[in-house]
Amino acid sequence: MPRGVLLVNLGSPDSVEIKDIKRYLDEFLMDERVIDYPYWLRYLIVHGIILRVRPKRTSVAYQKIWWEEGSPLIVITKRLVEKLSQRVQTPVAMAMRYGKPSIAQGFEELRAKGVTEVLLVPLYPQYAMATSQTIEVLAECLVSTKFKEMTLTKFPAFFGREEYIEAVAAVAAPYLREGAFDHLLFSYHGLPERHLHKTVGTAAHKHITENELCCDAYSEEGALCYRSHCFETTRLLVERLGLKQGQYSQAFQSRLGADKWLKPFTSERVEALAKQGVKRLAVITPAFVADCVETLEEIEMGEGKAFLAHGGESFQMIPCLNDSEAWVQALQKWVEDFESIG
Repeated sequence: MPRGVLLVNLGSPDSVEIKDIKRYLDEFLMDERVIDYPYWLRYLIVHGIILRVRPKRTSVAYQKIWWEEGSPLIVITKRLVEKLSQRVQTPVAMAMRYGKPSIAQGFEELRAKGVTEVLLVPLYPQYAMATSQTIEVLAECLVSTKFKEMTLTKFPAFFGREEYIEAVAAVAAPYLREGAFDHLLFSYHGLPERHLHKTVGTAAHKHITENELCCDAYSEEGALCYRSHCFETTRLLVERLGLKQGQYSQAFQSRLGADKWLKPFTSERVEALAKQGVKRLAVITPAFVADCVETLEEIEMGEGKAFLAHGGESFQMIPCLNDSEAWVQALQKWVEDFESIG
C-alpha cells in the first residue's frame, strides 16, 4: 500500500493585507475547537467584535516579521518538507489547518502521487483541542468523504519523544553556553483553562477536579492534557540541558479575551524577572516547531522590548526547530518507522 506523509501546521494569511488577514482570522477563530462557544455566540464575538478591531493590529504584527518570500511559517515549512523529502522514500506534503495550502490540498497532492495510506503529523508537540485535535477531526472528515480510498494513521503528540527533545536541545545549546544567560524562560502557547476540562470522562482529565488543574508531573492520566505535556517537555529539556533549579521557569503566552487562561502569563513573568534583577534572559518556545508571528513578533520583539524596559540588559529568543538538521533527522526517523510498517 503506497504510503505518504502529511505535515500540518496552523497556517498563515496569504499576505499582510487587511482583507487577507480578515479572511484568515475568520476561518481560524470560527473553528469550534478554537473558540469553543455555541455557533451564534462565536459568530457574534468573531464578526461583531474581533474582526472589527483585530485585523489592523494583526496586519501590523505580520508586517514586522514578513519575509520577502512570504510568511515565515509557510516558508520554513516548505524548506522542511524539501529537506525531508530528500532523505526519505515516502512522498511528503505540507498543509495548514487554516489558509493555504489546505489539508484537502495536501491530500490531493499525495493522491496525485498514488498514496493511499497517509501518516498525519500535526506539527504541535503538545496535544490540545485547538491544535492537534482540530487537525485530526478535519482530516478524518476529508478521508471519510472526499478521499475514501485513503487510510489515515495519526502521529501522536511528540512532547516527550526522545528525538524531539534531542532536536530542541541541539538548537538551544549554542545559546545556553555557560555565562551566556542568567535565566531561561520556557514560554508555551496559552489555552483557556476550560479547554483542559473538555475531555472530562476520558483518560485526559480524570485527575482534574473543578478547582484543581492537572498535575505538573506527567502521567498516563494526562495522555491528552496540554498543560501536563508542557510541564513534561520542560522537565525533559531541563534534564537534557543540565539546567539547575532557579535557572529556569515556565509561562504561557498569547492569551485572548477575558476568560481564565493558563498561568503564569509570559508577559508578567518577563517583567517580574527583570525587576528581580535578571540581566540576561533567554526565552525558548517549545510549543512551536517553526518561527512565526507568536515567536518573532510577540516574543522576540514585544517581550524583548519589555524586558529591556524593566531593567534587563540582554534578551535572547532561541529559534524554533525550523528546518534545522536535528529536526529533519527526527522527522526522518519517524517517517522511516512508518515506512517499515507491514
